Amino acid sequence: MYLAHKVNTVKEENVILVNEDNEQIGLMPKLEAHEKALLHRAFSVFVMNSKGEMLLQQRAADKYHSPLLWTNTCCSHQRDGETNIAAGKRRLQEEMGFSTELEELFSFIYKAPFDNGLTEHELDHVMIGEYDTSPVINTDEVADWKWMKPDAVKADMEVNPHIYTVWFKIIFEKFYEYLIKNKIK
Repeated sequence: MYLAHKVNTVKEENVILVNEDNEQIGLMPKLEAHEKALLHRAFSVFVMNSKGEMLLQQRAADKYHSPLLWTNTCCSHQRDGETNIAAGKRRLQEEMGFSTELEELFSFIYKAPFDNGLTEHELDHVMIGEYDTSPVINTDEVADWKWMKPDAVKADMEVNPHIYTVWFKIIFEKFYEYLIKNKIK
C-alpha cells in the first residue's frame, strides 16, 4: 500500500526508451519502464575531490527502492531533449546542492533486478566532475554523504555489499577500471 501511495503523490517523469545504439524509440513513465524492464537512457555522476576521493550519497529513507543504501554522487534519467551533461548538472544541483563541470567518460548497458519486482535496464552514461566543498543535500533525496577513496570503496564493497545499491556495484566496477586505465586514482 505504501508504494502505491508514494507513487501517486509524486509527479512521475518519463524516461527515454532507447535501442542498444542509444537511438530514442519512445517515452514511458519511469515506474512502468522499471516494471517492464525496458531499456532506457540514464546517467551516473561521480564527483571527485582534489584528494582523489569520491563523493558518495546515502539514499533517503523514503525512496521507493534502495532506501538508505550508499551509491555514487547522483544518478537519474535524462528528460526528453536534455543532453547527458545538462541532465547530470540538473540532478547534481537537485540532490547534492551544487554545480560543477562534468565530462562524459563512457556509456554501457546493464540490467539489474530489485527485490521489489522492478528492474533497472539502462543505457548508462557515466560522467565525472570535481568539487572540493561539502554538499548541501536535499533531504528528500539524500540521507547522508561521505568522501571515500576508490580503493576504500572497492574494499568495503567486498566486505559489505548489502549497504550499496545494485546499480552502483555494477557501475563502480566500470568506473574503477576507467580510473586505473587512465591513471586517475
